Amino acid sequence: MEIKVLYEDNHLIAVYKPAGVLVQKGKTEFHDDNTVYWQVKEFIKKRDNKPGEVFLGILHRLDRPVSGIVLLAKTSKGAGRLSEQFRERTIKKIYHAVVIGKPEQESATLQHTLWKDHDKKKSMVGTEGEEAILHYEIVKSNEKYSLLKIWLETGRFHQIRAQLSAIGHPIVGDVKYGATEELPNHFIMLCATELYFKTATGDEDVEVTIEIPHELTQKVA
Repeated sequence: MEIKVLYEDNHLIAVYKPAGVLVQKGKTEFHDDNTVYWQVKEFIKKRDNKPGEVFLGILHRLDRPVSGIVLLAKTSKGAGRLSEQFRERTIKKIYHAVVIGKPEQESATLQHTLWKDHDKKKSMVGTEGEEAILHYEIVKSNEKYSLLKIWLETGRFHQIRAQLSAIGHPIVGDVKYGATEELPNHFIMLCATELYFKTATGDEDVEVTIEIPHELTQKVA
């Protein structure tokens, strides 16, 4: 995995995660060389010629088939301050996704109750569980697909995937949530494109943005 640094200061580093790469491996005695966590640690260690262990804190995750911006902490202070921002929902996360069909409303707020089916490793809509809220607007549509801009208000497991599927518009390639066809390398057309937060020190506003991937815009061309 090639490390593409999108933002960096003394406490934080934001990188681009390609679809198909894990942010961090689950509980196991073996590390996975092809995770964002391990690759960024090695990148910092070699670049800065650090002789000892490199600190790196996971602040949030993207699903394996999802691409986009991932923010990590280079110090314990960075980890603590930014984890607090995530808990208090002061960090703004924006995604773009291509879904099958066109939602009835040009823009809307989706609110569901989600619970995690651990056996299926899937979020399910039900009457009990955790509240999930997102907002979307249609950027562009054609006869088969729509490109959506999505704002997350909560951060639940597979939230975007489950909620869009619940309204009858699963993400292209997301066969787990109702798409009919799988895409190469099992990726889905969902990308974390914008992240807004405050620095760990100094309380300065930071915007990290990337262009919407070509494969998403091409689908609705």
